[in-house]
Amino acid sequence: MVVATEEMAVYCFDTLIAHYNGDQPPPPAFVDGNHPLFVTWKKATNGSEPRLRGCIGTLEPRQIVSGFKDYALTSALRDRRFSPIQSKELPTLECTVSILTDYEAAEDYLDWEVGKHGLIIEFTDPDYNIRRSATYLPEVAIHEGWGHVETIDTLMKKAGYNGVITEALRKKIRVTRYQSTLYTMHYGEYVAYVKKNRGGAPAINGVPVVNGFKPGH
Repeated sequence: MVVATEEMAVYCFDTLIAHYNGDQPPPPAFVDGNHPLFVTWKKATNGSEPRLRGCIGTLEPRQIVSGFKDYALTSALRDRRFSPIQSKELPTLECTVSILTDYEAAEDYLDWEVGKHGLIIEFTDPDYNIRRSATYLPEVAIHEGWGHVETIDTLMKKAGYNGVITEALRKKIRVTRYQSTLYTMHYGEYVAYVKKNRGGAPAINGVPVVNGFKPGH
């Protein structure tokens, strides 16, 4: 089974920095394969709890090299919930890469384990008679401190449902559960990796970008 690794997170940072340089990233240091995947960017300043800056991926298998390259940029620059990440934010960023595995049909909306399973829900909106769907990665519910019902209810709202949530409606939801492996890398760890393995710090337009230094664009 392919698992999320340090090299995958490095490749996402490489890809973002290459974008700022108008260049291509170095070749990845991991083997290609076909898996569903996600890239999540968070920002932490002054020791605060990291806050989400972008998260996009795919629930369908795809080549992970091109997938991480695409979603590193899409999640950083084109997540419609956020403004594009600017190069000056690099020293505050952390990147989490996720490889999704073990898709299973759940018996009902309670048939999953908080902290272990991610969820895909599908249901018919009774107000508009349209299909709705949404997903949470496995770490979301435990990070938010949610139980089963709150997780399902917020996921229904994420899917675009604004009506009354009843027990009868919850019982009609089709739930697919899945697991994931993930790897989180802070920008400072990325800088240390690049210095160790490539002999120099990451740079934008020739200017090194290390912790605490913010380029002027």
